Amino acid sequence: MKILVCISKTPDTTAKIAFANGGKKFEEAGVQWIINPYDEWYSLVRAIELKEKDPATIIHLVTVGGADAEPIIRKALALGGDEAIRINTDSSDSYYIAAQIAEVANTEKYDLVFTGKETIDYNGASIGGMIAALIDAPYMSLATSFLMEGSTATITREIEGGEEVVTVNTPVVVSCQKGVAEQRIPNMRGIMAARTKPLKVLEPAAADSLTSIESFELPAPKAGVKLVSPDNVEELVRLLHDEAKAI
Repeated sequence: MKILVCISKTPDTTAKIAFANGGKKFEEAGVQWIINPYDEWYSLVRAIELKEKDPATIIHLVTVGGADAEPIIRKALALGGDEAIRINTDSSDSYYIAAQIAEVANTEKYDLVFTGKETIDYNGASIGGMIAALIDAPYMSLATSFLMEGSTATITREIEGGEEVVTVNTPVVVSCQKGVAEQRIPNMRGIMAARTKPLKVLEPAAADSLTSIESFELPAPKAGVKLVSPDNVEELVRLLHDEAKAI
Protein backbone atom coordinates (compact mmCIF):
# COMPACT_ATOMS: atom_id res chain seq x y z
CA MET A 1 0.00 0.00 0.00
CA LYS A 2 1.18 3.51 -0.84
CA ILE A 3 0.12 6.49 1.24
CA LEU A 4 0.59 10.17 0.47
CA VAL A 5 0.40 12.50 3.49
CA CYS A 6 -0.04 16.21 2.81
CA ILE A 7 2.08 18.42 5.07
CA SER A 8 1.59 22.16 5.49
CA LYS A 9 3.88 24.71 7.15
CA THR A 10 1.97 26.96 9.57
CA PRO A 11 2.89 29.57 12.19
CA ASP A 12 3.20 28.32 15.74
CA THR A 13 0.02 28.98 17.71
CA THR A 14 1.98 31.26 20.07
CA ALA A 15 3.46 33.38 17.26
CA LYS A 16 2.76 37.10 17.30
CA ILE A 17 0.95 37.91 14.08
CA ALA A 18 1.64 41.08 12.11
CA PHE A 19 1.13 42.30 8.55
CA ALA A 20 3.24 44.39 6.20
CA ASN A 21 2.72 46.43 3.02
CA GLY A 22 -0.43 48.08 4.31
CA GLY A 23 -2.00 44.82 5.42
CA LYS A 24 -1.41 43.05 2.10
CA LYS A 25 1.34 40.66 3.24
CA PHE A 26 1.81 38.39 6.23
CA GLU A 27 4.94 39.38 8.12
CA GLU A 28 7.07 36.23 8.37
CA ALA A 29 10.07 37.73 10.17
CA GLY A 30 10.50 36.25 13.62
CA VAL A 31 7.73 33.69 13.20
CA GLN A 32 8.33 30.14 14.45
CA TRP A 33 7.03 27.62 11.90
CA ILE A 34 5.59 24.20 12.69
CA ILE A 35 3.90 21.31 10.92
CA ASN A 36 0.19 21.99 10.75
CA PRO A 37 -1.06 20.08 13.83
CA TYR A 38 -3.92 18.35 12.02
CA ASP A 39 -1.41 17.02 9.46
CA GLU A 40 1.15 15.96 12.07
CA TRP A 41 -0.89 14.64 14.98
CA TYR A 42 -3.62 12.85 13.07
CA SER A 43 -3.09 12.12 9.35
CA LEU A 44 0.67 11.43 9.52
CA VAL A 45 0.49 9.40 12.72
CA ARG A 46 -2.41 7.31 11.37
CA ALA A 47 -0.34 6.58 8.26
CA ILE A 48 2.57 5.52 10.48
CA GLU A 49 0.28 3.20 12.45
CA LEU A 50 -0.85 1.56 9.21
CA LYS A 51 2.80 1.04 8.26
CA GLU A 52 3.52 -0.50 11.66
CA LYS A 53 0.73 -3.00 10.99
CA ASP A 54 1.97 -3.69 7.46
CA PRO A 55 5.71 -2.93 7.06
CA ALA A 56 5.40 -3.15 3.26
CA THR A 57 3.44 0.12 3.34
CA ILE A 58 5.21 3.12 1.79
CA ILE A 59 4.61 6.62 3.17
CA HIS A 60 5.39 9.63 1.02
CA LEU A 61 5.07 13.18 2.34
CA VAL A 62 4.28 16.16 0.14
CA THR A 63 4.41 19.88 0.80
CA VAL A 64 3.99 22.90 -1.44
CA GLY A 65 6.48 25.62 -0.54
CA GLY A 66 9.94 27.09 -0.85
CA ALA A 67 13.21 25.85 0.62
CA ASP A 68 12.21 27.27 4.02
CA ALA A 69 9.63 24.46 4.27
CA GLU A 70 12.34 21.77 4.29
CA PRO A 71 12.93 21.75 8.09
CA ILE A 72 9.19 21.12 8.48
CA ILE A 73 9.12 18.23 6.03
CA ARG A 74 12.30 16.79 7.61
CA LYS A 75 10.56 16.75 10.99
CA ALA A 76 7.69 14.85 9.39
CA LEU A 77 10.24 12.37 8.01
CA ALA A 78 11.65 12.00 11.52
CA LEU A 79 8.24 10.91 12.75
CA GLY A 80 8.12 8.08 10.24
CA GLY A 81 7.73 9.05 6.58
CA ASP A 82 9.83 7.18 4.01
CA GLU A 83 10.32 9.89 1.41
CA ALA A 84 9.41 13.56 1.03
CA ILE A 85 8.41 15.64 -1.97
CA ARG A 86 8.59 19.43 -1.98
CA ILE A 87 6.88 21.24 -4.81
CA ASN A 88 8.93 24.36 -5.29
CA THR A 89 6.35 27.14 -5.27
CA ASP A 90 4.59 29.38 -2.76
CA SER A 91 0.88 30.10 -2.94
CA SER A 92 -2.05 30.72 -0.62
CA ASP A 93 -4.58 29.64 -3.25
CA SER A 94 -6.23 26.35 -2.28
CA TYR A 95 -6.95 25.24 -5.84
CA TYR A 96 -3.39 25.88 -6.99
CA ILE A 97 -1.97 23.92 -4.05
CA ALA A 98 -4.44 21.06 -4.58
CA ALA A 99 -3.53 20.93 -8.28
CA GLN A 100 0.17 20.54 -7.44
CA ILE A 101 -0.53 17.70 -5.00
CA ALA A 102 -2.94 16.05 -7.42
CA GLU A 103 -0.23 16.04 -10.08
CA VAL A 104 2.01 14.03 -7.73
CA ALA A 105 -0.85 11.73 -6.73
CA ASN A 106 -1.80 11.01 -10.33
CA THR A 107 1.80 10.21 -11.20
CA GLU A 108 2.56 7.94 -8.24
CA LYS A 109 -0.88 6.22 -7.94
CA TYR A 110 -1.38 6.20 -4.17
CA ASP A 111 -3.93 4.03 -2.41
CA LEU A 112 -4.56 6.63 0.31
CA VAL A 113 -4.14 10.38 0.41
CA PHE A 114 -4.33 11.84 3.91
CA THR A 115 -4.78 15.50 4.82
CA GLY A 116 -5.55 17.25 8.09
CA LYS A 117 -9.10 18.52 8.36
CA GLU A 118 -7.80 22.09 7.93
CA THR A 119 -4.74 24.24 8.44
CA ILE A 120 -4.53 26.45 11.51
CA ASP A 121 -3.57 29.56 9.52
CA TYR A 122 -6.25 30.01 6.83
CA ASN A 123 -8.70 27.35 8.14
CA GLY A 124 -9.85 26.71 4.59
CA ALA A 125 -10.52 22.96 4.87
CA SER A 126 -10.95 22.79 1.08
CA ILE A 127 -7.78 21.22 -0.30
CA GLY A 128 -8.68 17.58 0.45
CA GLY A 129 -11.91 17.77 -1.51
CA MET A 130 -10.19 19.48 -4.42
CA ILE A 131 -7.47 16.84 -4.56
CA ALA A 132 -10.14 14.11 -4.61
CA ALA A 133 -11.94 15.79 -7.50
CA LEU A 134 -8.72 16.28 -9.46
CA ILE A 135 -7.65 12.63 -9.12
CA ASP A 136 -11.22 11.29 -9.49
CA ALA A 137 -11.32 9.57 -6.09
CA PRO A 138 -13.89 9.56 -3.28
CA TYR A 139 -13.42 12.07 -0.48
CA MET A 140 -14.15 11.37 3.18
CA SER A 141 -13.89 14.45 5.41
CA LEU A 142 -13.70 14.95 9.19
CA ALA A 143 -12.62 11.37 9.95
CA THR A 144 -12.44 10.50 13.65
CA SER A 145 -11.57 6.82 13.06
CA PHE A 146 -9.89 5.04 10.17
CA LEU A 147 -9.59 1.26 9.85
CA MET A 148 -8.11 -0.64 6.91
CA GLU A 149 -8.86 -4.21 5.85
CA GLY A 150 -7.33 -5.21 2.54
CA SER A 151 -8.32 -2.52 0.06
CA THR A 152 -11.41 -1.45 2.01
CA ALA A 153 -11.39 1.41 4.51
CA THR A 154 -13.97 1.83 7.26
CA ILE A 155 -14.20 5.45 8.27
CA THR A 156 -16.10 7.07 11.11
CA ARG A 157 -16.70 10.71 10.33
CA GLU A 158 -18.28 13.61 12.13
CA ILE A 159 -21.57 14.92 10.74
CA GLU A 160 -24.11 17.43 12.00
CA GLY A 161 -25.58 16.05 15.20
CA GLY A 162 -23.70 12.75 15.25
CA GLU A 163 -21.39 10.35 13.46
CA GLU A 164 -21.52 8.42 10.21
CA VAL A 165 -19.71 5.15 9.45
CA VAL A 166 -18.85 4.51 5.79
CA THR A 167 -16.87 1.89 3.90
CA VAL A 168 -14.99 2.75 0.74
CA ASN A 169 -12.48 1.02 -1.52
CA THR A 170 -9.14 2.60 -2.30
CA PRO A 171 -7.99 4.90 -3.74
CA VAL A 172 -9.56 7.46 -1.42
CA VAL A 173 -8.74 10.90 -0.01
CA VAL A 174 -9.37 11.35 3.73
CA SER A 175 -9.15 14.43 5.93
CA CYS A 176 -8.37 13.55 9.54
CA GLN A 177 -9.13 15.17 12.86
CA LYS A 178 -8.94 14.42 16.57
CA GLY A 179 -9.69 10.77 17.34
CA VAL A 180 -7.94 9.23 14.33
CA ALA A 181 -4.60 8.96 16.15
CA GLU A 182 -2.64 10.31 19.10
CA GLN A 183 0.21 12.80 18.89
CA ARG A 184 3.76 11.43 18.72
CA ILE A 185 7.14 13.05 19.30
CA PRO A 186 10.12 12.22 17.04
CA ASN A 187 12.77 10.14 18.81
CA MET A 188 16.52 10.57 18.30
CA ARG A 189 16.74 7.60 15.97
CA GLY A 190 14.03 9.07 13.76
CA ILE A 191 15.67 12.49 13.76
CA MET A 192 19.02 11.04 12.68
CA ALA A 193 17.42 8.85 10.01
CA ALA A 194 15.47 11.80 8.58
CA ARG A 195 18.73 13.50 7.56
CA THR A 196 19.41 10.85 4.93
CA LYS A 197 15.89 10.09 3.76
CA PRO A 198 15.12 11.21 0.19
CA LEU A 199 13.67 14.69 -0.26
CA LYS A 200 12.72 15.26 -3.87
CA VAL A 201 12.18 18.81 -5.16
CA LEU A 202 9.75 19.16 -8.08
CA GLU A 203 8.98 22.23 -10.13
CA PRO A 204 5.29 23.18 -10.11
CA ALA A 205 2.85 22.01 -12.74
CA ALA A 206 0.88 24.54 -14.76
CA ALA A 207 -2.25 25.49 -12.81
CA ASP A 208 -4.44 28.52 -12.27
CA SER A 209 -4.76 30.45 -9.03
CA LEU A 210 -8.46 31.15 -8.51
CA THR A 211 -8.15 33.48 -5.52
CA SER A 212 -5.87 36.24 -4.30
CA ILE A 213 -5.50 37.99 -0.95
CA GLU A 214 -6.57 41.63 -1.01
CA SER A 215 -5.68 42.44 2.59
CA PHE A 216 -5.28 41.10 6.12
CA GLU A 217 -6.78 42.66 9.24
CA LEU A 218 -6.17 41.90 12.89
CA PRO A 219 -9.25 41.44 15.09
CA ALA A 220 -10.29 44.37 17.25
CA PRO A 221 -8.61 44.39 20.65
CA LYS A 222 -10.65 42.87 23.45
CA ALA A 223 -12.52 45.32 25.67
CA GLY A 224 -11.61 45.50 29.32
CA VAL A 225 -13.67 43.84 32.03
CA LYS A 226 -16.24 46.00 33.79
CA LEU A 227 -17.15 45.18 37.37
CA VAL A 228 -20.60 46.09 38.65
CA SER A 229 -21.59 46.14 42.29
CA PRO A 230 -24.23 43.55 43.21
CA ASP A 231 -26.33 46.41 44.57
CA ASN A 232 -26.27 48.39 41.33
CA VAL A 233 -28.79 46.40 39.29
CA GLU A 234 -29.78 49.39 37.16
CA GLU A 235 -26.21 49.83 35.92
CA LEU A 236 -25.94 46.13 35.10
CA VAL A 237 -29.16 46.28 33.08
CA ARG A 238 -27.93 49.39 31.26
CA LEU A 239 -24.62 47.74 30.35
CA LEU A 240 -26.31 44.58 29.12
CA HIS A 241 -28.76 46.64 27.08
CA ASP A 242 -26.40 49.23 25.61
CA GLU A 243 -22.92 47.68 25.50
CA ALA A 244 -23.18 43.90 25.61
CA LYS A 245 -25.79 44.04 22.85
CA ALA A 246 -23.40 45.99 20.62
CA ILE A 247 -20.73 43.35 21.08
